[in-house]
Amino acid sequence: MIADNVRRVRERIAAAAARAGRSGGDVELLAATKGRSVAEIEEAVSAGVRAIGENRVQEAAAKFPALRGRVSMHMIGHLQRNKVRNALGIFDLIHSVDSVRLAEEIEREAARAGGAARVLIEVNVSGEDQKFGVAPDGLPALLDAAAGLAHIRVEGLMAMAPFSEDAEASRPFFRRLRRLAAEAARKERPRVEMRRLSMGMTQDFETAVEEGATIVRVGAAIFG
Repeated sequence: MIADNVRRVRERIAAAAARAGRSGGDVELLAATKGRSVAEIEEAVSAGVRAIGENRVQEAAAKFPALRGRVSMHMIGHLQRNKVRNALGIFDLIHSVDSVRLAEEIEREAARAGGAARVLIEVNVSGEDQKFGVAPDGLPALLDAAAGLAHIRVEGLMAMAPFSEDAEASRPFFRRLRRLAAEAARKERPRVEMRRLSMGMTQDFETAVEEGATIVRVGAAIFG
């Protein structure tokens, strides 16, 4: 069943990309594995999924070691500063940097480990109080701060639209993130790029692809 679901999701991604004049190959399918067993994740990987994402560091620590080297591992939930050291030992890309203090902690731990952390900046495009993310008007200052950190590589932006059964309701939020990325790209900053947009989940990933997503985070549509 999971293999069939992966195939259908890929077909939907390809169709959405074609509607926007894009190639489906430009969009990375990330399987959101919160609450899923290692056996379920293994089945998705066997079906061709090459990126997986977890919301919690401790859950990833328990499940991801068996998959090391086979897939790209992403942190897609809120990252607490006291979990940064462990996170850097697990994840290839952190989607949820939303403050200067968190960026500075990642810088310290990446420097201690002698490496560079790949990150996305999470933006609260909806302005919802319960959502994490830097406010859109605070994004330039956060990018400026990140550009001054030698052990961080910013690769783009991430956002979550307000939940709605109507995928079309998400479009203005995805469009806003794409425009914020375009604005950010106009200013040259060291170690800051805007080549990735992580947006779209099971209920709205096709709309996200139409609006420029390069990573979609899909859970239920893959695992049921």
